[in-house]
Amino acid sequence: MADTVLYEVSDGLATITLNRPEAMNALNTGTKVALRDAAQAAAADSSVRAVLLTAAGERAFCVGQDLKEHIGGLLAARESGSDEGVMSTVREHYNPIVRALTGAAKPVVAAVNGVAAGAGFGFALAADYRIVADTATFNTSFAGVALTADSGISWTLPRVVGPGRAADLLLFPRSIGAQEAYDLGIANRVVPAADLAAEAVKVARALAEGPTLAYAALKESLAHALSHSLDESLEKEDELQTRAGSSEDHTIAVQAFVDKEKPKYLGR
Repeated sequence: MADTVLYEVSDGLATITLNRPEAMNALNTGTKVALRDAAQAAAADSSVRAVLLTAAGERAFCVGQDLKEHIGGLLAARESGSDEGVMSTVREHYNPIVRALTGAAKPVVAAVNGVAAGAGFGFALAADYRIVADTATFNTSFAGVALTADSGISWTLPRVVGPGRAADLLLFPRSIGAQEAYDLGIANRVVPAADLAAEAVKVARALAEGPTLAYAALKESLAHALSHSLDESLEKEDELQTRAGSSEDHTIAVQAFVDKEKPKYLGR
C-alpha cells in the first residue's frame, strides 16, 4: 500500500488508516488506489474477522476528493477538448471501495475523528458501525462544488436518516455536529475525541472476536430487507438462520452458554 493509506492485520482485525493528515486526508489518486486495494484485501482475507477504518490526525477523517489535484485534470480536459476520464474516479475507485466495505462478510467499523465530507462522509456511511469523536462533523459537500452524490451516499444516507432529511442534506450542504449526527442516526456512538482511538479499537476487536458468520448474515439480512417485501425477508431470514444454525460457532455458543463460559469463536 502507498504510505497515504496504512494497512495492518493483527489478531483478526484489519486496520485501514487514511494517512494524509497534512491534507485533511483528501483523496488524491494514489490515496484512492491504496484505499481501494486495502478495502478489497480486507474483504477477501478469510483471516480478517473485522475491519476498522480510521484516519490519522485530529482535524479530519476525510474531506473527500483532493480538489487541488482535481482542478488540474479539469483544466487539462478543457484545454484538450475532451473530458473523457476526468470523472472516472467514481467508477474506478469510489464504487469498488464502497462495494468492498458494504459487501465484506465481516463487520466494518468507522472511527470518525474530524471532518467527514463528500466521499469521506460516504465511506463512513458504508461502514456498519460509526464511532464518532465529539469534535467531528459531517457534510455532504457535493452540491457545494456543483456535483451530484457519489461514494454510495445516495443509497446509504436516505436509509440512515430518511429520504426527506437526505434530500435536505444533499441540496443544502452544511456541517452536522457530532450530537446532531447521533440524533439523526449517522453516528452510532459519540465519545470524547481523546478516547476515540481506544474506544474504536475496543469495539472493532470485540467484533473480531465474535461470531463472524452471524455478523455476515446480519449484514446480508439487513441489506436484503431494505429492498424486499416482508414475505421475501422472512424467506431470507429462514435461509440465513439455517446456515448460521449449522455453523460450528453456533454449537460453540450454545455449549458455552450451558457451561456458563465465554465462547471462543472459530469463524466457521
